[in-house]
Amino acid sequence: MQLDIQYLLLLQELRNATGGIFDELFNAISKFAVDVLPFLPFVIFWGVDKKWGYYFLTSHWTGELINGIIKLTVCAYRPWIRSDLIEPAGDSKVAATGYSFPSGHTRTATTVYGSVIVWQKDKRKWLAILCGILILLTGFSRNFLGVHTPQDVLVGLLESVLLLFVIYKVSEKVEGNDRMLDILTAAGVVFAIVALIYVIFKPYPMDYDAAGKLLVDPSKMMNDFFKACGAFLGFLAGSYYDRHYLHYRIPVGAKNLPILVCVGTGLLFSWKEYFGPATFVLAFGGHWGNFIARFVMLIFAMIVWPVVIQKMAEN
Repeated sequence: MQLDIQYLLLLQELRNATGGIFDELFNAISKFAVDVLPFLPFVIFWGVDKKWGYYFLTSHWTGELINGIIKLTVCAYRPWIRSDLIEPAGDSKVAATGYSFPSGHTRTATTVYGSVIVWQKDKRKWLAILCGILILLTGFSRNFLGVHTPQDVLVGLLESVLLLFVIYKVSEKVEGNDRMLDILTAAGVVFAIVALIYVIFKPYPMDYDAAGKLLVDPSKMMNDFFKACGAFLGFLAGSYYDRHYLHYRIPVGAKNLPILVCVGTGLLFSWKEYFGPATFVLAFGGHWGNFIARFVMLIFAMIVWPVVIQKMAEN
């Protein structure tokens, strides 16, 4: 038996020996990373610091796209498919979408918490340390719950750290240079389109169990990538419009700014969880429906809601 599976079985024995008392804790840490944390970049962008908001958004959505490409290239099966001895805790198996490698939860936690670290490491060291701990806990939670191998988590963490470093350095060099930013935007659009073509037409493993049932449906595994691609292109389009036409400025000191930020976050959450799936996904299916829904979501976040904030902000 391979070492990574043995490690997960050891953690599984620990879960069973402790009566599952830590399951909900790690499940909550894990869910927070993908259900709540991705909205932090919008909060920063709308109401705290626009420059750093762009850093958060660029890191997160670029990371989503790259992670999706790697997942669909490697096509690593989840631990419970590799070994029928693995029994993921609670409903974590249901929430684990896509292929296994690298860990998307770890990637999200590292890019968003990591952005906080880069932003606050010199101002609020305690916050940077806390975010570092939360990154490690999120990664470990994926192992503890039995839904990812150690290598899934490690690569998810390393790719995100590298991405944070590269984006920070590039951001320093192109800050205020609209021409260079437009070139990078165009390059991002081309990259996303090429990635989309690659993902659609590349071959995927088609393995069957003894009963003749397909072990993993590649079509379902592609849904998350279409979400990431739609969001990434929506972000690029929105940032271009803001840079050339909207010129959003945070209305610092506006009494109702916190309320407007909270309402906008609630609308994004509702769209992501309910309205997007009930409209575009229902009409166009898991691939293009998710693509369009996430594109619309980012256009709303980058253009529509900033306009609303500027119009409704009260000094």
